[in-house]
Amino acid sequence: MRILLLGATGFVGQHLLPGLSANGHQCVVLCRNPARSRELRLIPGVQLYPLKEFTRDTLIPPMTGAHAVINLVGILNEKGRNGEGFRRVHVDLVEQVLAACETSGVRRFIHMSALNAGQGKSHYLTSKGEAEDLIRQVPHLDATFIRPSVIFGDGDSFFNRFAGLLRLTPVLPLACPGALMQPVWVDDVAAAITLAVERTRPGDKLYGQALELVGPRVYTLKELVRQTARFIGARRWIIGLPKGLSRLQGSVMDFVPGKPFSSDNFQSLQLDSTSKHNALPRLGITPASIDSIVPGYLIGSRHQHRLDQFRRSIP
Repeated sequence: MRILLLGATGFVGQHLLPGLSANGHQCVVLCRNPARSRELRLIPGVQLYPLKEFTRDTLIPPMTGAHAVINLVGILNEKGRNGEGFRRVHVDLVEQVLAACETSGVRRFIHMSALNAGQGKSHYLTSKGEAEDLIRQVPHLDATFIRPSVIFGDGDSFFNRFAGLLRLTPVLPLACPGALMQPVWVDDVAAAITLAVERTRPGDKLYGQALELVGPRVYTLKELVRQTARFIGARRWIIGLPKGLSRLQGSVMDFVPGKPFSSDNFQSLQLDSTSKHNALPRLGITPASIDSIVPGYLIGSRHQHRLDQFRRSIP
């Protein structure tokens, strides 16, 4: 199967591509700067397709002849605060991709969304919901929506970020400490996406479904940060902030380069990132636990991290 992927040079895509390759698929990966993703060329069947702008007209040539499109493009924060950045990436881009799908005759569409898409007050979640609504309105499109909780794994921006902060300071003021999450392993998410692509037989299809993907256990954010400190062997004082101070921290962090936290993150954390309808067991996937995965990449050396990346690139 020929598959066109958007956003596959990121965290999830780097874990997804080896599995698709091992199953014999030809993967066309759109990227603005192929030189930054040269390691992906080591994966058999992966073609890096340089593309500076993602518009209907520029997407049609690489999409022609594809059997499916996988959209992994997403951001957790925007440069501004009014939601325009989220809308540009999560909604406007999807409009262009859908238009190209219609012209190219592609009917199979796998879309990376999020738990609570369309709910709450955060621009991140509302824009994710708008994208899902757009996709559902396209006639004759066989779409599957992937809705994960916080995704963890080698190279993640969750545990690695907290580990970095904990190594720098003996005291960590933590916003929204009671926010509930059900983190899911990136390889489990990749396996679910692969199944969504490959299940095409009548009665076995995942068309039109929203697959909620979560791990085996629910944690508070504070519990997860404490776990991180334990994994790296750091004894730290983690101070949970009340709601007012959490909101204030988000507003202040809006102006910090890189936005380690933001007012939009604060709004997202007002909703529990958990689910009682985990699709992983239904797909035959046993969700991996944090304890079985996270210590291996948090405490590993940089050399080991690079070696693991190379090994993942070879099916």
